[in-house]
Amino acid sequence: MSLQPKPFRRIVTGHDADGKAIIVSDAPPVRSQLIGGPGGPTFFEVWHTLETPAFIHSQPDDTDESGLVLPPPKNGTRIRVIEFPPEGEEIRKLTGADAAAKFKSMGDEKASTSAAGAPHPLMHRTQTVDYGIVLEGEITMILDKGETTIRPGDIVIQSGTNHAWANRSNDICRMAFVLIDGQFTNDTL
Repeated sequence: MSLQPKPFRRIVTGHDADGKAIIVSDAPPVRSQLIGGPGGPTFFEVWHTLETPAFIHSQPDDTDESGLVLPPPKNGTRIRVIEFPPEGEEIRKLTGADAAAKFKSMGDEKASTSAAGAPHPLMHRTQTVDYGIVLEGEITMILDKGETTIRPGDIVIQSGTNHAWANRSNDICRMAFVLIDGQFTNDTL
């Protein structure tokens, strides 16, 4: 059983004064945050853009955010890596208020849809299209009606759906997520 996070690099490219492609930085992500204390997931904030199409600067940086924000900026994008430890009893026993507090610590209390009878206490929904890629381990995606276990190499496209993640294995699951700001249409409200 491996529960230690494995370091990874965030390599950012840009341009020098002559317009030649260069490496601007090569280091681990500068922001990471453990959510909910021991047994909670660790979020590694990799990058975000403030708009689409994204402005391409010669020396890109992402210093306009200092903390964790669950959704991408309005009209923007976000990439993050999340390490989900095995889910313990403390997660399964969360109340709706507990779940809302966890999402508030991620900058989006309104995302929580936890309610009595929900299939998982950390059900949530955002106005985003999310691409989730399992890098290692496995995790169960829980929806209002049904669930499926996804494994390394599997890709999930979340289209503003109500969902939760449950790591029912004995090892950390590492996933990369690309989040794109979206807007619900009348048939998805």
